[in-house]
Amino acid sequence: MAGIIPDSELILNNDGSVFHLHLLPTDVADNIILVGDPGRVEMVSSFFDKIEVKRSNREFVTHVGTYHGKRVQVTSTGIGTDNIDIVVNELDAAVNIDLKTRMVKDQKRSLNIVRIGTSGALQADILVDTPVISQMAIGFDGMLNYYQDRNLIADRQMEAAFIKHMSWNPLLTTPYFVNCSNSLLEKIGHDMRKGVTISAPGFYGPQGRVLRLQLQDPNINDKITAFEYNGKKITNYEMECSAIYGLSALLGHNAVTVCSIIANRLAKSYSSDYKVAVKQLVETVLNRLTE
Repeated sequence: MAGIIPDSELILNNDGSVFHLHLLPTDVADNIILVGDPGRVEMVSSFFDKIEVKRSNREFVTHVGTYHGKRVQVTSTGIGTDNIDIVVNELDAAVNIDLKTRMVKDQKRSLNIVRIGTSGALQADILVDTPVISQMAIGFDGMLNYYQDRNLIADRQMEAAFIKHMSWNPLLTTPYFVNCSNSLLEKIGHDMRKGVTISAPGFYGPQGRVLRLQLQDPNINDKITAFEYNGKKITNYEMECSAIYGLSALLGHNAVTVCSIIANRLAKSYSSDYKVAVKQLVETVLNRLTE
């Protein structure tokens, strides 16, 4: 992009911070943990040596500090890839656009972004309270399809195979398949179960749950579980990963997602106390991210 970015496109607050996150360029750390729940930010930052920055606006809460002497950040995104579109774009804007001149910088910063979340398993052998790191994300949300270079970072062959296998309903958005950062995959999840994760645009129907409304495809989860491509199977559902991977890849950032499995959709099992496993996962990620 060339030229000055207009006020209407890059909206800033009176203090010069990015609009939703209320972060200044000096606030943003190179190593960032994303969580969905704003209430989880304080749990993550409780591990920090000290907290230097606190910002809060709506569901977007950020604490920046140090862990083992290295600067780290935790930011909550709320639920859904629509919020991820805000969070990743504004993190990038804060570090790669000069907010005073509104010009894209020549020298870019590359951020390490690790989402820590919870998820439901789609393979029977994945036990609750175990972490799954997402080697690839599948976006059922359609968000990345709005961006010009979507096809440059997507696995189009796997996408085509999945659409054929699923007899994909043309009324639904076209799914996209994006890999995580290989360097973060090894750094964070070298000993974890690796998987392919679906980011759904909802919690109920889009994840095959039935309450009072019937599904357009009642066999969707059975078909997803049965899908295999070059030895890869779909392991779990969540609601943010695909947009993090897609936007990070397009913008030049490193991203990975690791989720604690709190339910197994096939075994119909649910964690008795998932918060314990999530807290252990947070400490593991912090240790490995700052090594």
